[in-house]
Amino acid sequence: MKKDIILKAENISKQYRLGQVGTGTMAHDLNRWWHQIRGKENPYLKIGDTNDRSTKGTSDYVWALQDINFEVERGEVLGIIGKNGAGKSTLLKILSKVTAPTTGSIKSRGRIASLLEVGTGFNGEMTGRENIYLNGAILGMTKKEIVSKLDEIIDFSGCERYIDTPVKRYSSGMTVRLAFAVAAFLEPEILVIDEVLAVGDAEFQKKAIGKMQDISRTGGRTVLFVSHNMAAVKSLCTRGVVMENGKVKFDGKIENAVSYYLSGDSESQNKKVFSSDYDKKEFTLHEISLNPIGKSSDDALDEYQKIEINTVITLNAINKNLHVTFVLNNESGEALFTFSHVSNNLKLNKGLNKIKCTLPEGFLNIGAYYLSVYVIENSKTTLFVEKDIMSFNIQEGERAIGTWMGKEPGFIKPKFDWSIEV
Repeated sequence: MKKDIILKAENISKQYRLGQVGTGTMAHDLNRWWHQIRGKENPYLKIGDTNDRSTKGTSDYVWALQDINFEVERGEVLGIIGKNGAGKSTLLKILSKVTAPTTGSIKSRGRIASLLEVGTGFNGEMTGRENIYLNGAILGMTKKEIVSKLDEIIDFSGCERYIDTPVKRYSSGMTVRLAFAVAAFLEPEILVIDEVLAVGDAEFQKKAIGKMQDISRTGGRTVLFVSHNMAAVKSLCTRGVVMENGKVKFDGKIENAVSYYLSGDSESQNKKVFSSDYDKKEFTLHEISLNPIGKSSDDALDEYQKIEINTVITLNAINKNLHVTFVLNNESGEALFTFSHVSNNLKLNKGLNKIKCTLPEGFLNIGAYYLSVYVIENSKTTLFVEKDIMSFNIQEGERAIGTWMGKEPGFIKPKFDWSIEV
């Protein structure tokens, strides 16, 4: 079946000159012009540092984006995620034609509506009603089309009382409500949204995410969504692109994209197979893995799942009373709790042992965790210990739209038995 591609980015790169306004010196501009009329490549494309804001560069030029390639199908909701400075906003500005790429091209079919920053495209001296007409005209709408949607836009924004007041007197939340309503209800083929939902309250987030789902599912329109709120991204998007230092590092299913992003630069993994370095006289440690119940260690772990911790170990010596103990630490290195199979009066047998421990549903909160392992003899002598032998992430699970989307306080989320007597 042929794909219905509505947006295509081909070899997009964007270069900026640091500390200067425009392209730099007149000499550089003349040099560019001289190469251009001779049909030669821009000489400044060959220089420049990677877009890593945490390091000091060696060049006055920086590549905010480098060789970005992807396609978006009609009706698809694409989440673009990454750390601050990864190049997400620059990419959206290029897709929205706010700025031009240094190299590469954007091919799109249909109108693109952008919500890049709070109040972008709004005139502060004009009223909310006047700004609706202004933004509609910018999007290529006729006055008749705008008038037909005007009441819906005002109603959705919740700003009816202030609609004839200059926008400069709006709060940031009111401004983004009106801007989102204009962008969504004027029915563009492609809707580009950059982190603006963070400004709104829970009610607005619920309405906005619901509207974006309607736009994509029933209207067949395409949404590109940038956010640091992984719960919102997972509830809305079907596919994710992870950006890092101006490059696309991952492109795939949204659950896998979020898991990749949350792992960061650490060696976060849900499975570790041990080398011969872990072969001891008394035992051989083979592997430790974590997986959601009924799934594999390749699947992401989220806050609402039961999680299995599997340990494979061979007891080499006869008549050795050994047991395996784990300590779970948070990302600050603080020990949260200790757990071992001896608490259930289970003993290792001579030969291969597969130990399974199941954490209750929703037990661990969102965040990064580090597992330390101990092998202990006779409950008192430590034969082996390795701190932070593996790390893993618990990511945000899917939540009902309109509920709190973010990490709740604490590291564990135990489910207690509650009752109400009347």
